[in-house]
Amino acid sequence: MIVYAYDKGEYITLEESLKRQPEGKRAIYVNLTNRCTCSCTFCLRSMKKMAEETTLWLKKEPTVAEVQALLDAAPWDYVGEVVFCGFGEPTERLEDLKNLLAYVKQTHSDVLTRLNTNGLSDLSYGRDTAPDFKGLLDTISISLNASNKERYLELTRSRFGIQSYDAMLQFAQRCKQYVPNVVLTVVDHVEDSEEIAKCRAICQERGLTLRVRVYEDS
Repeated sequence: MIVYAYDKGEYITLEESLKRQPEGKRAIYVNLTNRCTCSCTFCLRSMKKMAEETTLWLKKEPTVAEVQALLDAAPWDYVGEVVFCGFGEPTERLEDLKNLLAYVKQTHSDVLTRLNTNGLSDLSYGRDTAPDFKGLLDTISISLNASNKERYLELTRSRFGIQSYDAMLQFAQRCKQYVPNVVLTVVDHVEDSEEIAKCRAICQERGLTLRVRVYEDS
């Protein structure tokens, strides 16, 4: 699926979402790529069983025009937020991502936008990418994952190595200049309460918000 919804641990079509929740606003998700700069030990890419008609594995990456057409067909009366997420890292297609965020803002200025990212785009492109999101994002959700760089690398197996953790935190702090809501996340059951407390302290020191994500194992 390219444009989809999420409900109680399931990735579902927009049509199914409307059947389950016929009224009220909901988030819709946009899946741009299978590519990722990390290979996290807890990632659902290798663990979650999905039916052919609702899988997030893409047979090919959609073009910007194809995604725009799917967004145009979305039930916008019910959409409160558009989230760029999926099984891959959206910033692997940074220019296309920016174009699509701009398209959402131009066509539905009242709808919130969010990016779920590993926060390593500076390392991917060799430059400061935080300014790219000015005026395009309402929220950026960045995977913190751990309280130190050694544990982070153990969990994420980032292709950029030990420098990844500091680069991710620096990116998060720079995003505060350009994105109204900057959230860092950890996954429960992957980290224990002591580690999560350390992550919370790291966020508080930097004026960032921590969200503890619910772990999915299937």
